[in-house]
Amino acid sequence: MSDGATGPFTGDKKLPMTTLLAGVERKFIDANVTRFPRWIEGYHLTLMTIPWSLGLILFGWLAAKTGSLHWLWLSSLMLFLQWFTDCFDGALGRHRDTGIPKWGFYMDHLLDFVFTAAILVGYSFLLNGFSRQIIYGLIPVFGTFMASSFLSFGATGHFKITYLGTGPTEIRIWFIVLNTALILFGTRWIEPLLPYIFGISIASLCAIVFRTQKYIWAIDMTDKQARTQSGRPDSKG
Repeated sequence: MSDGATGPFTGDKKLPMTTLLAGVERKFIDANVTRFPRWIEGYHLTLMTIPWSLGLILFGWLAAKTGSLHWLWLSSLMLFLQWFTDCFDGALGRHRDTGIPKWGFYMDHLLDFVFTAAILVGYSFLLNGFSRQIIYGLIPVFGTFMASSFLSFGATGHFKITYLGTGPTEIRIWFIVLNTALILFGTRWIEPLLPYIFGISIASLCAIVFRTQKYIWAIDMTDKQARTQSGRPDSKG
C-alpha cells in the first residue's frame, strides 16, 4: 500500500475549469506550449512568481511615495506576467514529460498565496486609516479561500480552483481593471466601497465553505452507510 509521498498524485489534475475564459485560455496554452526554448523548465516559470510579487509591492510603494498612480501600470504588468508564467509552468512539464508535479503543486500554490498577499500589500500603501486595515483584513480572507480549496482536495481527491464562475484568470483581470480605474480616477472613490467589498468577500467565502462542507459531509454519510451495510465497524468521526 503506497503512502502519500510515493503513491499516485492528482494535485496537478484540476477539475475542469468552468469560467467564461477557460476555453480560450486552454487553446492559447495548447498553441504556445511548444514555443519555449529547451533551457526553460516549468519550475523556472513557477519561481518567477517571486519577482512578480516583489514588483507588485515595489510599484505600489512607488505609487504612494511619488504620488503618481501611473506606477500601477507596472503593477498590471506584473499581474499579466504572473498569469503568463502560471499558465505554462505545469503545461510545459506535462508536454515534455519532465514535470515535478508534487513540488509544483506545493510551490505553485504557496507562491499563489504570496502573490495574492503582495497584490493587497501594494494597494495598502495607497490608503490610510480604516481603509488600509480593510486591505490587510482581506489577506486572511483570500488566504482562507485558498486553504478551503486545498483542504477540500485533501478530503475528496478533487482539486477545484474555480468557484461561483470565477477563477484565477478572472481575478487577475479584475485587479488590472481596478488598477486602471485607480490611475484614471484616483483612490478616493474606492474607499467608501471597501467595507462592501470586504462584506461581499466574507459572504462569498461563507457560501463556498458551506457548499464544500455539505458536499464532503454527503461523501462521509455515503461511506458510513456503506460500512454499516457491509457490517464493518464504524470509524469515529
